[in-house]
Parts: sequence; C-alpha cells; structure tokens
Amino acid sequence: MKFIAIKLIIALLVFLNSNIQAYSQSNPLKESTERGRLVYEDFCITCHLPNGEGVENVYPPLAKSDYLKINREASIKGIKYGQEGEIVVNGKVYNGYMAPLGLYDDEVADVMNYISNSWGNKNDKIVTEEEVSNIKK
Repeated sequence: MKFIAIKLIIALLVFLNSNIQAYSQSNPLKESTERGRLVYEDFCITCHLPNGEGVENVYPPLAKSDYLKINREASIKGIKYGQEGEIVVNGKVYNGYMAPLGLYDDEVADVMNYISNSWGNKNDKIVTEEEVSNIKK
C-alpha cells in the first residue's frame, strides 16, 4: 500500500511539473509586442499618436488599419527603410514621407507586432527578425 501511495505522489508531481512548465513557457508574440510598444513610444508616437489614429490627411492611421493587414511586406519595408509616395489606408489616400527610423531588424519586427495587435488590429502570425532581414529595398 505504501508503495502505491508513493507511485501516486510521484505521478502527481510529474503531472504538476509538466503543467507548470507548459504554463510558464514564454509567449514570443506577447514578448515582442511588449518590446514593440517601447519602440513605438520612442519613434512612432509623435506622428501616429498614442492611440494609433494618426493625423487625418497627413499621417495615416495604424488603428484598425486595413493597410497593415493587406500589405504586410510593404508595411515592414516602410518601417525599415522609410515610406514615400501614395498609399491608401482605410479608403483614404496619403501621400507623405516617413524618414527611415534607423531601427534594427528585431526592433522593426517588434514594432510591427505591436501595431498589428493594437487599437483594433489583430494578427497572430508573428513578424520575425528573419522575415524583416529578408526584406530588401
């Protein structure tokens, strides 16, 4: 009887340990969006504002942005190299200039994950540093 109780206790401890490990594993998208928020606050907030709404007819909105969903690569390229020329966001034409921000590829990925998952945007497909590094001018 004592042997069975010990086996049950060991089985329970193994079960609990595996569940604790699964629960405590990192969430790469969540971690990236948290880092991306800091990048956004340092580089993007001045033009696109704290709520991501931008400035009508001047700086396009990032909030509820169809452009982010439809133009993933172009969005990454714009953050990585700057943006110039006409784009259409939520049915409105913007024809401005965004200077290159000088961000590293990991910072571009993080801020893309942040803006793609904030203010009504939802994208579960994480932007990775490798994806960003593969995008050329």
